[in-house]
Amino acid sequence: MLLINSVQKEILQILIDLYIKSNYKPIKGEEIAAVMERNPGTIRNQMQSLGSLGIVKGVPGPRGGYKPTIDAYNALNITTTDEDTTVPLYKEEKKIENLSVTKIEFSSIPHPGECKAKIKVMGDIKQLDLGDKIRVGPSPINKLILNGRIIGRDDIDSILLLEVREILSIPHKAVSKIFSRNLITLEPDMDIKEAAWILSNNGIDGAPVTKNQKLLGILTLIDITKAIANNETNLQIKNLMSKYIITIQKETPVSEAMHMMNKNKIGRLIIINEKEEPIGIITKTDLLNQITGMKYLSSN
Repeated sequence: MLLINSVQKEILQILIDLYIKSNYKPIKGEEIAAVMERNPGTIRNQMQSLGSLGIVKGVPGPRGGYKPTIDAYNALNITTTDEDTTVPLYKEEKKIENLSVTKIEFSSIPHPGECKAKIKVMGDIKQLDLGDKIRVGPSPINKLILNGRIIGRDDIDSILLLEVREILSIPHKAVSKIFSRNLITLEPDMDIKEAAWILSNNGIDGAPVTKNQKLLGILTLIDITKAIANNETNLQIKNLMSKYIITIQKETPVSEAMHMMNKNKIGRLIIINEKEEPIGIITKTDLLNQITGMKYLSSN
């Protein structure tokens, strides 16, 4: 591994960040100097040293500048990735732009309460502070997700030390493996009381409304509760149901189903076949059971 000093590491990190943001165009030394708040002459001198090591490559011409070589990524212990394999980082449920996790290394796992991890980050980590609660992931292959709190930070090497509070892994499987095929449906001409009895008797809080195998809408206990609160107890459920229905095919990955639920702020998805007929349902509880590997225990 090439040995470079801390200033050269910082220059390389900024060069790579700017190089990616510019859609892989040469970066001028003045741009790096502006970010580092250093003299451009100092940057040029360091670039000559890095160039002699084969870590950066100079591009001549008015639109020229510097490009990182593959050795630059190796010098920073960064694995080159494309957009589809980047690992996002979130703070307060908001994705932090221009940051991507490139490596996760668990430093200790004596028991869950003291689990720590070193997080190698591509990008400027100075926008994160000690004590910030963050979420890392999901990773591209095993869909690993870490939730924790930042307890250490190395700005030169762009490394965060995370006190891990939770480790999750989204199963790499299709919803066909976990969705409920015992689909309870409602008829559009039912009244509220009949629909409420069906939902409560089957221990569910929502069901699709169908007629002749055609999906018309979905009704939940919340819809029924709102109608009762507004003294609209004589309504038929076709006048109460939501016609905004999110459906998926049974081949849809679990991770995509979870994303769709979160994006649309809903608790269930209807599974349809090739004829767009409802054949099952998957809920957030189903997904949570798969992620945690546990079933909810009902209390007597």
